[in-house]
Amino acid sequence: ESKVDSGVPEVPVPPDDTPEVLNKALSGLSSRWKNWWVRGILTLAMISFFFFIIYLGPMVLMMIVLCVQIKCFHEIITIGYNVYHSYDLPWFRTLSWYFLLCVNYFFYGETVTDYFFTLVQREEPLRILSKYHRFISFALYLTGFCMFVLSLVKKHYRLQFYMVTRLVLLCGDSDDRVQGFFSPLNRFIVPISCVICNDIMAYMFGFFFGRTPLIKLSPKKTWEGFIGGLFATIVFGIMLSYVMAGYRYFVCPVEFNNDSNRFQVDCEPSELFQLQEYSLPGVLESVTGWTTVHLYPFQIHSIALSSFASIVGPFGGFFASGFKRAFKIKDFANTIPGHGGIMDRFDCQYIMATFVNVYIASFIRGPNPSKVVQQLLALRSDQQLYIFNSLKAHLTEKGLLRAAEAAA
Repeated sequence: ESKVDSGVPEVPVPPDDTPEVLNKALSGLSSRWKNWWVRGILTLAMISFFFFIIYLGPMVLMMIVLCVQIKCFHEIITIGYNVYHSYDLPWFRTLSWYFLLCVNYFFYGETVTDYFFTLVQREEPLRILSKYHRFISFALYLTGFCMFVLSLVKKHYRLQFYMVTRLVLLCGDSDDRVQGFFSPLNRFIVPISCVICNDIMAYMFGFFFGRTPLIKLSPKKTWEGFIGGLFATIVFGIMLSYVMAGYRYFVCPVEFNNDSNRFQVDCEPSELFQLQEYSLPGVLESVTGWTTVHLYPFQIHSIALSSFASIVGPFGGFFASGFKRAFKIKDFANTIPGHGGIMDRFDCQYIMATFVNVYIASFIRGPNPSKVVQQLLALRSDQQLYIFNSLKAHLTEKGLLRAAEAAA
């Protein structure tokens, strides 16, 4: 292992960026407790900022998440550039940002077209971009592909192919985040909050009770923190889902109102966000004395989401720890005192975003009637009449539409 790592130049550890005010206030504490207070204070500040962004609405949230993605990408690219700059690879940074732009253009464009079809159809430039979106995206990809081939340098082919493969993987989960902005907000907020809760509670349980090391990649991680974070996160996910289910702002998708020319979040909550009665298993009934409980169906889904955030989510952090060890660095950057870089805080969110998209598509999301109507309106008149007659015949055959009414 030492032979393999010996060829990688060591990147200097970022200096301590703790604000001078905190340094003075915590000067009498040991380094262990000083770090605890710094992390705690900055964590509360970040959570407060997170709630403020939610209050500002989905569009602002989308812009903030895009900025976070760009910053995470910048931290990864900077590490690669600092380590491999001696090879003088041409267009390394240019191609990196170009591929990020192409991926985001494709996924954001697809989602905006799906959710804001009415708005897109009203504006001629947007309508053209929407109609030829995939062709434009493919043309951008081909341009980047040709630029990459032209940038290949003899004796460094392997390194360059490795770098471009890593860039594709880093950009590949954009769709998972974009889909969450315009769905009910709780599908976006609950998973993110569960990861944050697990990170905090695992740290707290590990700090006070941790004795048994969990994994060599992260020596400070303990089984006590892992198990304590798991139970705390499941309880947190159930409670947060219950609170959010009572507000339409969190359970209704974002839609563009053509009459008022503005975005709105208003709907009749689906069955996922309506209280249902469930019978308790015999074991729980004997313990609690209850035969039934009233829950929102989404609370049951939140158990799966919070369990994944606690059991599999931390492996995103372990992966990041291995990455940092490979490049002999402590943190990705020093953006947040006591926490490191933005990527250090969002390493688990990437794998969580992918899981949420897969889970919702598999177990929650069904056909969207509004999208189907939008697609029908984009058809020619003869195609619309054909679908209308086919649907009318089908409803009449099933008895949902009487023959007399169909004829009328």
